[in-house]
Amino acid sequence: MTLNCRKKGLKEIDPEISNLIYSEEERQNNTLELIASENYVSKGVLEALGSVLTNKYAEGYPQRRYYGGCEIVDQIENIAIERAKGLFKAEHANVQPHSGTQANIAVYFALVPIGETIMAMKLTDGGHLTHGSEVNISGKYWNFVHYGVRKDSGLIDYDQIRDLAKKFHPKIIVAGATAYPRIIDFAHFREICNEVGALLMVDMAHIAGLVAAGEHPSPIPLADVVTSTTHKTLRGPRSGFILCSSSLKKEIDRSVFPGTQGGPLMHVIAAKAVCFKEAMGQEFKDYQKHVIMNAKALAAGLLEEGFHLVSGGTDNHLILVDLSNMGISGKEAQILLESAGITVNKNTIPGETRSPFIASGIRLGTPALTTRGMREKEMALIAKLISKILKERGKGNSLEAAKREVQDLTIRFPIKDR
Repeated sequence: MTLNCRKKGLKEIDPEISNLIYSEEERQNNTLELIASENYVSKGVLEALGSVLTNKYAEGYPQRRYYGGCEIVDQIENIAIERAKGLFKAEHANVQPHSGTQANIAVYFALVPIGETIMAMKLTDGGHLTHGSEVNISGKYWNFVHYGVRKDSGLIDYDQIRDLAKKFHPKIIVAGATAYPRIIDFAHFREICNEVGALLMVDMAHIAGLVAAGEHPSPIPLADVVTSTTHKTLRGPRSGFILCSSSLKKEIDRSVFPGTQGGPLMHVIAAKAVCFKEAMGQEFKDYQKHVIMNAKALAAGLLEEGFHLVSGGTDNHLILVDLSNMGISGKEAQILLESAGITVNKNTIPGETRSPFIASGIRLGTPALTTRGMREKEMALIAKLISKILKERGKGNSLEAAKREVQDLTIRFPIKDR
């Protein structure tokens, strides 16, 4: 029975799941993906993820495992480590975190005693759950003090950060965001950290691909520790990694394993190695340039249509749209757009008055559509489609007309194996 199972494919073993995977593939092919944290991986990344490496348990680190038979996976992890270090010019890399969340939590446990103070960006102003949200483990174990953006500009309030840092003396100041559309001034953060004796941690999950391509200032020379995911702009598997100075290597590695995780996912680590290699190429650098050009074009188109954008535009891959002047919530906008084949996520905005489940804005990103080959011309069209769908609320034939235009774009720009 077991031998026969191993000879069969997924469609024979589990047609229900096989059909659902096919349905998801069709959904991705036939919709415009504007969620800023999503992208399309290469065939090589998928092959690594679906490889026999998933069979191997390898608790520990290369040459220091708790299991036998790790000679080959040791080589794979070492390659991933060296590629991460080379790509980002870092002294040390830990490629075992299962996600960006795991990476952040491991850093906190490594460097900050439970109950001590950490500073990070407020969730409603663009921060992440693991930046001290009260519903997250980070907010339950540590005392977080939050900074935000200026009301008049939507830009990070560095004066507020300095004032709060001097008042609360945090052990770590976290720079980085999940919904901030502008360049982050890491040098300014470093200055403030030096003034109060804090460590600088940068969560570059969203901008890692831009940093790798030189399209956003790198935090590596300035930060004590940097965390990231490998999906989003980096266009790899859904996972995480940590970069740090050699002086923090021991603490960070011990906090990942055995501190917060067990055995590493070797198939995912292999896929990370593939994505790091891809990110070293000229094609990837050109791609990131277009990601930003497309975001700026989409932002310009939305402004022309009368939408309010937090900070007035974008410097990176994402746009945060404040829908307050449109008389529609983020949730309503997300549902309407999805009914036309455009996928976005509702998102809180600075000064948010609604629940995060409703929200007053939507977050848009261009990484996935840029991977499909779309450029500024298509972004201008998509801005008009978004405007038409949200302003007309699907009345008359507007929704069906929008669906046809969406389908035309998905046919002209298919998801290709790279």
